[in-house]
Amino acid sequence: MGHIVKAAAACSLISSALGSSTCGYTKNGLKWTNAVRMNEIQVIGTHNSYHLEAPVEAKQVQTELLPNVTNYWYSHPSLDIQAEYMSIRNFELDVFADPDGGRYARPLITERTGTEPPPEDVMNKPGVKVLHVSDVDVWSTCHTLIDCLKVVKKWSQVHPDHVPIPFMIEFKTAETGFIEAGGATPLPWNDTALLDGVDEEIRSVFAPEELITADDLRQGKLTLEQSVLTYGWPDLDSARGRVLFLMDNGPGPIRDAYATGRPSLEGRVLFTNSEPGESDCAFQKLNDPRGEENIANIRRQVEAGYWVRTRSDEPVGTILGNDVTGMRDAAFASGAQIVSTDFPAYGMTSRWHVDYAVRFKGGKAAACNPVNAPANCQALELEPEEYVRN
Repeated sequence: MGHIVKAAAACSLISSALGSSTCGYTKNGLKWTNAVRMNEIQVIGTHNSYHLEAPVEAKQVQTELLPNVTNYWYSHPSLDIQAEYMSIRNFELDVFADPDGGRYARPLITERTGTEPPPEDVMNKPGVKVLHVSDVDVWSTCHTLIDCLKVVKKWSQVHPDHVPIPFMIEFKTAETGFIEAGGATPLPWNDTALLDGVDEEIRSVFAPEELITADDLRQGKLTLEQSVLTYGWPDLDSARGRVLFLMDNGPGPIRDAYATGRPSLEGRVLFTNSEPGESDCAFQKLNDPRGEENIANIRRQVEAGYWVRTRSDEPVGTILGNDVTGMRDAAFASGAQIVSTDFPAYGMTSRWHVDYAVRFKGGKAAACNPVNAPANCQALELEPEEYVRN
C-alpha cells in the first residue's frame, strides 16, 4: 500500500490528564500517531448508490403505486464509475434478506408491465440482495451485496492510495402492501443469524487487512466508545485502501440484534448507528445539518471524536425549493465526515431546470475537515492527483 501523508517525527499524548499515549500503537496494520487521522477529512457519498431509474414502460405503474414518484426517477452509474470519474468515496446500499434465494426474483412491477426483471440466475441464488423498494423500484447496477462489494474492491485494488471508503448499509424489508397482489413477503432483519450472514458475506470479499472494524479500534479494556473518544481513529495513511461499514438504521431492534452479546461490537464488521453514552457508539447518522442547533450538534460530535454522516439534499424538494444550496453548505460546514447527496455531478438536476451538484474544489475525492483537521492538513495531498478524473 502506498503512502502519501507523512507522519510527524514524534508521537504526542492524546490526553495528559488520562495519561494516554498513542505513540507507536499498531493494530491490524492501523497506526495511531500524531499524523492526520482518518476522521479528520471529509468525503462525498451517494444516496442509494446502486439505484437505476425505472424503464419508461414501468413509470405509469410506479406513479400508481408510489407517493412522490418523481423522487424515484434518478440513476447512478456503476459504483466503480462513481469512484473513478466522480470522486465518490462513500456508497449506500439497501439490503434485503434472501437466505433461500428467489424472494425478489419476480417483482410485481415487471410482471404487470412486461419489463425485464432482474437477472433470475443471480436473484434465485441465496444471499443478500440490493434494491430500493421491493416489487416496485427494483432496478440496480448490482443486485447482490457481494457483487456490489466486488465492484468496489476491484477498483480499490487498482487505486491502493485511496482514502478509506465507508459503506452505509440500510437493512430493509419487503413492502407489506403488495403481499395480497403476489408480492414478496417481509423478512425482518432483527434476526441474529441473518445479520451474521451479512458479516460473512462482507468478509468473503474483504480480508481483515482491507477492513476497519470495531475490533481494530478498541484498546485494552475500554469500550468501543471509550476507545474512540480517548485514542481517536487510526492515521489516515495506515487506513488507505481500506473500507469500513456503517449501519444506516438507527437505534432499535436491528441494531439491538446486531449488538446482542457484543456490547462493543466484538467480532462484528459494521459500526452501528448509536447514541453517545452507549458502549457501541463510534458512528452517528445525523442527516439534517440545517439550522444553528443541528449544525452545532454535528460539530460537537465531530469534535468529540465520533464519525458522522449527514446529507446535503433531499430529492426533489431541495432542488425545487427556495434555497437550493443552503443544506449543502451547512453539510460541508458541519464537519460531518460523510456528506451524502443524490446529485454528485452537474447535469443530474437539469431536468428540473436547476444546475446543482455536490463536489469538492477541483473534483477531488477528499477535503480537510473544517472542524477537526490539524493545521498541516491543508498542505497535504489526500489522494494522488492522478486519481481525479473529471
